[in-house]
Amino acid sequence: MKQLTKVVFCTILAVSLIVLLMTSGCQNSSASNKALAHRFHMDIFKQGKLDVADEILSRDFVAHVPGLPPEFTNGPEGVKKWATALRSGLSGIQITHHETIAEGDKVVIRWTGGGIHAGEMFGIPASGKSVNQTGFDLFRIANGKIVEMWQEADYLGMMRQIGAIPSQ
Repeated sequence: MKQLTKVVFCTILAVSLIVLLMTSGCQNSSASNKALAHRFHMDIFKQGKLDVADEILSRDFVAHVPGLPPEFTNGPEGVKKWATALRSGLSGIQITHHETIAEGDKVVIRWTGGGIHAGEMFGIPASGKSVNQTGFDLFRIANGKIVEMWQEADYLGMMRQIGAIPSQ
């Protein structure tokens, strides 16, 4: 009976350790994935650290963003062009992450961003107006790099704020 008790105890201990290791690995993976997604916004777009794109994005990165010109959607170089175009049009860029959720290889961020439309942005002349935009980004991460990103954001509201299209 004592032998059976030891076997059961050892089995329970081994299973508990395996579960603990698997769970902590997932938590670490979630935390590192969240950090990568955070850096996409804060380092590249807010702070203008364009070289970070080479560090955190895969060479095959694709941005799925409705209306974004194709030259901005592929690879680290495309993201650098996108960030440069955005930063040349907006001064005092602010980005706030309201929620970040990670599961498996995906991270979702609900964000608000804005600034002053002080320069030409995507062919639209400066308006000098304050711009605020809300959106959601879904990132897919593989091998420690962001490989895809889907964005849904209020571009209509932004265009109205800068006077590019009439408000209703």
